[in-house]
Amino acid sequence: MKLLLIYNPAAGGGKARELQTPIVNYFTEKGIEMDLLVTQYSGHAIEMAESANLDDYQAIVAAGGDGTIFEVLNGYYRNTCVKKPVFGILPNGTGNAFCRELNFYGEDWKKAIDLIIQGHTKKIDVARFTTENKLYYSLNMLGLGFVSDVNESSIKLKFLGNQAYVLAVFQRLFKLKSYRLKLTLEQETEQVIERDNVFVEIANSRYTGKTFLMAPDAKLDDGLLDVVLLNKISRFKILRLFPTIFTGKHIQYPEIEVFQAKKIRVETEPRQILTPDGELFGSTPLEVECLKQDLQVFWI
Repeated sequence: MKLLLIYNPAAGGGKARELQTPIVNYFTEKGIEMDLLVTQYSGHAIEMAESANLDDYQAIVAAGGDGTIFEVLNGYYRNTCVKKPVFGILPNGTGNAFCRELNFYGEDWKKAIDLIIQGHTKKIDVARFTTENKLYYSLNMLGLGFVSDVNESSIKLKFLGNQAYVLAVFQRLFKLKSYRLKLTLEQETEQVIERDNVFVEIANSRYTGKTFLMAPDAKLDDGLLDVVLLNKISRFKILRLFPTIFTGKHIQYPEIEVFQAKKIRVETEPRQILTPDGELFGSTPLEVECLKQDLQVFWI
């Protein structure tokens, strides 16, 4: 097998830089032929994956956190090569929320390489979304409202590791406010929902921020996206609700609603910033579609 490894040395607050040589050496020890591309700036992984001749490889591997996976995925889908290689993930970032589906954590890069070498694959769903007239792809979760506010604060606290997300929640809680939401869901029929809302999470996988079990019933291959709403709620009650997100029991609160859909349109007043797969860009209105089992990935 020959693979293309797109490596983000800035992942994990820069800790990935120290792992680059051990990771390359481990691939070599296992007899894997590999071309290495190292990112130098934000968006570089998109450019690398988009311009690579993917016909030369049996696999393309994103090494970093959720943001790196997001960039490589989007470059992969923009690439014009007819035959696309298997998509692989090597976790060494801060959150690595998507890797929880594989029971991997940021320190499990050896397990991830062993999985790639074993060659077992699975076809999973991909969320395709449009914001500000631009098209993107997501594997994990697309949020807006309070969750975007928390992500914005957590980026400044990444030196704290996963605790950055928890601290950011409490920082943003003092500025908690709701907004008007219009949600159009399409599955077999079309459903229109209007709410006084705090956040929306459109989930392909279950976890966000590594430890938050945001969408406990989400499945990666069912052709549906789970839509988790937190509607207007007091600061006191959100403090009671917050610990239950670690176990997924938050969905039992009356202020939480969960829907499933193949296509989703989100409109808000006022405009809300988006957080796709831990990134922070784009805004409402937003259109999302589930591409059923559209991506072949290395799997357990």
